[in-house]
Amino acid sequence: MTRKLLVSAIAMATAFTAHQGAAQSNQEAVEEILVTAVSRRPEELADVNASISLLSEEELRLISATHYQEALNRLPGVNVNRNNGQESLMSIRSPVLTGAGACGSFLLAEEGIPLRSAGFCNVNEMFDAHTENASRIEVIRGPGSAFYGSNAVHGVVNVVLPEPGERVELSLETGPRGFLRANAGLGVESGNFKQLLLINTTNEEGWADDSGYDQQKGSWLYDYTTAGGFQLNGGVTFTNLNQETAGYVEGYRAYADDDLKDSNSNPEAYRDTQSTRVWTRISRELDSGWELMLTPYFREANMTFIQHFLPGAPVEDNEHRSLGLQFAAYRDLAGDATLALGLDAESTTGRLLQTQENPTQGSPFLVGTIPVGKHYDYEVDATQYAPFAQYQRFWENGWDITLGLRYESMEYDYDNQMIAGRTMENGVPCGFGGCRYNRPADRSDDFGNWSPKVGVRYQLTDEHNIQARMKKGFRAPQATELYRLQNEQSVADLDSVELDSYELALEGGGDNWRYALTGYLMDKQNEIINDSARVNLNDSDTRHRGLELSGSVDLTESLTLLGAYNIARHTYENDLESGGVAIEGNDVDTAPRRFGNFILQWRPLNDVVTELEWVNMGEYYSNPENLNEYEGHDLFNLRARWQINPSLNVALNIMNVTDEEYAERADWTTFGGDRYFVGEPVRAFLSVSWAMPN
Repeated sequence: MTRKLLVSAIAMATAFTAHQGAAQSNQEAVEEILVTAVSRRPEELADVNASISLLSEEELRLISATHYQEALNRLPGVNVNRNNGQESLMSIRSPVLTGAGACGSFLLAEEGIPLRSAGFCNVNEMFDAHTENASRIEVIRGPGSAFYGSNAVHGVVNVVLPEPGERVELSLETGPRGFLRANAGLGVESGNFKQLLLINTTNEEGWADDSGYDQQKGSWLYDYTTAGGFQLNGGVTFTNLNQETAGYVEGYRAYADDDLKDSNSNPEAYRDTQSTRVWTRISRELDSGWELMLTPYFREANMTFIQHFLPGAPVEDNEHRSLGLQFAAYRDLAGDATLALGLDAESTTGRLLQTQENPTQGSPFLVGTIPVGKHYDYEVDATQYAPFAQYQRFWENGWDITLGLRYESMEYDYDNQMIAGRTMENGVPCGFGGCRYNRPADRSDDFGNWSPKVGVRYQLTDEHNIQARMKKGFRAPQATELYRLQNEQSVADLDSVELDSYELALEGGGDNWRYALTGYLMDKQNEIINDSARVNLNDSDTRHRGLELSGSVDLTESLTLLGAYNIARHTYENDLESGGVAIEGNDVDTAPRRFGNFILQWRPLNDVVTELEWVNMGEYYSNPENLNEYEGHDLFNLRARWQINPSLNVALNIMNVTDEEYAERADWTTFGGDRYFVGEPVRAFLSVSWAMPN
């Protein structure tokens, strides 16, 4: 209780010295910040009526994250759980969501282009983004703008890559357990043509047994202005990950047990994934006053991994390829107003194959219902299109309004490549009434959703403003929720998940301080769950309300305090039972009511910056019945960066300096009890970077 009171007191004290993600010295500095996540074109942060935070290139370099969680969790409302290696589970104004459709609650993008197609997401897809060489990362909390549709339910993460141009950079970083990372950037200019090549490679043996990974990422970016006035910019991003995966450790407080915490009960588990994205953005200002922006793109994603968490440990091989188009037209209107009209369209072909090589181990029921061989083999063609419009108007009396509307259609054409039903792949029935895995017959499904957005803001003074927003987010069911069925369910009759969001925010600051205080209330309907009979149903309604406090204050010329703290409650709202217990009104599992991040930055010299980071995670329930819980933890990280000369930098990061024993994620299951992804002990990373002076 004492720790709770101390944390809350510090959080409230910090709230009135806050800003979204990084310190700014004055209002003019805020107005100079450009963001693209809201409207897909650069606009001043001060003109945007949205709960948006960002991590700048300077901050990202200081963090030098070995996992994107270390960067994203510095922002208000964000609570990413790190699993093994580069895996993760996302949370933005939400519980840490799991299951087949959990990833459908967040739209994760690079350069405004979703990392995966709307119906083919993966909970780990953030590792497909080139975060290691990003110029900034932007996060919209709550439903996205009219420019984003399906999957932009709880939030949007957009990774922005550097502008092409003259650049020569190289960095090397080393750490414990064979950690070695290299980054390189090479950019050249020739007249109107600029280009930039970014390369990253990482190798680590892993802290747990048999849990190392190799990862490579590369991006080629270009910018070209034609003689006719067309602006072209785009590029290619490629990623590859080969990971040996460690699963949960089981047993109460196993994360503090020296014999268990670095063990791996699934040494055979692995995850191999590759992704490619190619895009070109074509823009032109017309004499009529319209600015047109057209972005065709191609996306491919492939993943193979052992589902070590399932009986029989089957192998899943999934892939999808997409051709898409983003179009938007912008125009300034009379009366200090702007209008944007657009259309998004995408065509995707996806495939999923699940096979099991070895006989299932366990009870006669499991052995009899989960056979060796193919379980699923299907293809899905998906078509997505969405017209949208956004209007924004400013008045001299301090008021402004933003109105947005989007309609989105999602159509699936499912083609089963096996015998339909609950048989083995050769058509022979399983015992105990049928096989566990059920393959639906060929079918088509379609979903349509409207998504209105309304934002109003009033400038109270030159330094402070108040904002109100009402938004609706949605997501169509994922292909796996519709067609990867089990037991007696042959048809998944599912509706789109919908979320109504209401926000009230106050933000502002002075010459050396900034603050943002945001309260939100969100009701989510038709959440798709997998019940105790492993049937996919629209059976869960949840409520999400919270208070986000963030910002900065320059204590002295050399000391800056940054903070982001979250107070939230996420509850089940309809008549549901779990484990024979009524859970209406209970906290959703893995939904801490309090968590946050506080940073003290010190610049003892102009060319030296250090920071001490305090990461506070409150307690949370680990099951829907709210009968088991994780007690929370406090971590401290120390970072220092020294610019020796204009070309050479040296950095040292020490993570978990107090060597806290903790869980990155705590969970509870009926059959296994308490289980954890274990947090790593104290560790240090040393890096050297060189850049050719401009």
